[in-house]
Amino acid sequence: MSAEKIAAEVRSEFGKGAARRIRREGKIPAVLYGHGQDAVHVTLPGHDTTMALKHLGANALLELDIEGTPQLALSKAVQVDPVRRMIEHIDFVAVKTGEKVTVDIPIHLVGEAVRDSLVVTEHSTISVEAEATHIPEFIEVSIEGAEVGTQLHASDLSLPKGTSLLTEGDVLIVNVSAAPTAAQMEAEPGAEAAEAEVESAGSSEE
Repeated sequence: MSAEKIAAEVRSEFGKGAARRIRREGKIPAVLYGHGQDAVHVTLPGHDTTMALKHLGANALLELDIEGTPQLALSKAVQVDPVRRMIEHIDFVAVKTGEKVTVDIPIHLVGEAVRDSLVVTEHSTISVEAEATHIPEFIEVSIEGAEVGTQLHASDLSLPKGTSLLTEGDVLIVNVSAAPTAAQMEAEPGAEAAEAEVESAGSSEE
């Protein structure tokens, strides 16, 4: 994972009012923690930062240019407005080249299981330890031709070199079962309850 360079300005104003002013200017308030140092509050360019996070995905690694001083920063928490879908605030942790970090990596399924099967992703992420500059964007899991009854656990996953699994090996990641038939769907408790309500309503009308 390569780091994208983003210019950052140190800010001294805090609170909701200051954050709103920053966002009105098209910028994003952020804070940088790590290595036993005091938190550094910064302002980032809104468009460039948003595009970088979209491109890099989860665990985005940025090289913040904090008024002339470069600092690798790993995104840990991104607050997004639920309505406008705009980034409101970002928490970063400072990292160094070669430093190991603990991160959650998303699972991506590829391929298709056999017909009439139901594929359930029991866990959509796994916890790993990796070098800050070599964090995989996702872990690819192939289910091509997987038969009913197939179960893939964390220990079955293929991880990139230098990445260590922290999630317990027996944790179920993917479960392939038989897809329910039409008869089974109709026999579900919810369907029976709905039929009972209809019959009850018909009786009362009579």
